[in-house]
Amino acid sequence: MDHADHVRLIRAGVPTAGATWAELGAGRGAFTLALADLLGPGGTIRAVDRDAGALREAASAVAARFPGVEVTTHVADFTKPLPFGPATLDGLLMANSLHFVAAKEPVLRAAAAALRPGGTFLLVEYGADRGNPWVPHPLSFATWERLAGSVGLDDTRLIGSVPSRFLGWIYAAASSASATQPASTAVLHSRPHGSDREE
Repeated sequence: MDHADHVRLIRAGVPTAGATWAELGAGRGAFTLALADLLGPGGTIRAVDRDAGALREAASAVAARFPGVEVTTHVADFTKPLPFGPATLDGLLMANSLHFVAAKEPVLRAAAAALRPGGTFLLVEYGADRGNPWVPHPLSFATWERLAGSVGLDDTRLIGSVPSRFLGWIYAAASSASATQPASTAVLHSRPHGSDREE
């Protein structure tokens, strides 16, 4: 996939320009760039990844192509407490990063809690329930729809898909944070992310 593909895949899930978003598992920034393109001038992205070098690359790419978008990087494991408070984000993106987490619910509860009521949770994931060594814990859209509802996310909808050479297809889904969300709980560590990305 190229930049135009990334933008098309998530466009319907980024309803408001100039908003404040986070990206968990940003890697080298392929989807960070797509998000920056859609947010436009005045937008803010808080990019989280354990790889400091990848985050520097992502921030530099956004600065070069979309200088009106502010990127703040956080070298952190997104399965641990997040580096931003509850109800502080307009949107949150996880693109090809959730499938590295076996115990997904604690991570998702914490992520959902970071969203303002009505905020957007945007997932990009492989459309399969069985993985491989590179994509160990994917989840189909049907599985995601059920899981999203259990962690305080409503109105989950499929907004795009593209073929994948790995597991058939990649989909994008958008959900809305409910006004009352389940309490966050402790989380487990994830494996490093980024090696599977079709970028």
